[in-house]
Amino acid sequence: MAQKVTPLGEVRALYRYPVKSTAGQALPASAVTGRGLQHDRGWAVYTDDGGIASGKRTRRFRPVPGLMQWSSRMEDDVMAAGSSDPGSGAGSAPLLTSPEGFSYRADDPEADRALSAAFGRELRLRPEAAVLHHDETPLHLITTSSLAGLRQLSGGAVDERRFRANIVIDTGSLPAFCEDDWAGGELFLGEKVVLRLGAGMPRCVMIDQAQAGVEAQPQALKLLGGHHSTEFGLQAHVLRTGTLRVGDAVAFRRGGTH
Repeated sequence: MAQKVTPLGEVRALYRYPVKSTAGQALPASAVTGRGLQHDRGWAVYTDDGGIASGKRTRRFRPVPGLMQWSSRMEDDVMAAGSSDPGSGAGSAPLLTSPEGFSYRADDPEADRALSAAFGRELRLRPEAAVLHHDETPLHLITTSSLAGLRQLSGGAVDERRFRANIVIDTGSLPAFCEDDWAGGELFLGEKVVLRLGAGMPRCVMIDQAQAGVEAQPQALKLLGGHHSTEFGLQAHVLRTGTLRVGDAVAFRRGGTH
């Protein structure tokens, strides 16, 4: 028997990060490709040992503190679903902007020189190739219910941009961390997009750090660790591509068979 599809709310915000680990770009709409939002993390800053610049250290990533004070954007607003996958960065490059307001095309050697001078080490921008730029999954979503719950726990404002999610879902009066119960199910967004929901998204020290337009909040990770095992939001993979818009309806099916 087919599982029931349950309305959850609507898309409140969409964000992409054309250059990984820089401040992102809010969008009214975006094509959703097999690797996530069009142009999301299609480029990254690389260190001299071949690591991907980030706020943390792993096998792939290397910490470059302060990189989130830079921002990146693509000059388009909406790309047609079904257009070429931007993962390689082919055809266009993002604009990278320094904290001082100077902008550089990511494929311009001047961008590498500006980054290297600013951080006092050799850094280079590259499009995604064999090594993926995203963390656990191509998409990451959070809910307004959990943001509200975290604000209540902290006793102050919690900026949604701190969590660097791609999709913020307005879940109305649903309880905080309602998304915990969605893992393994399918999410239907707008007219076409379908996501397979994975486990909770593990958080790291990046949520404590300042980024362009968002002040540092040094206790954010500790607070989340004390109340929700340092997880916030869900990981997601794309089952069906399409165009997603702010205001699109969102519905859920448990244990989907799409």
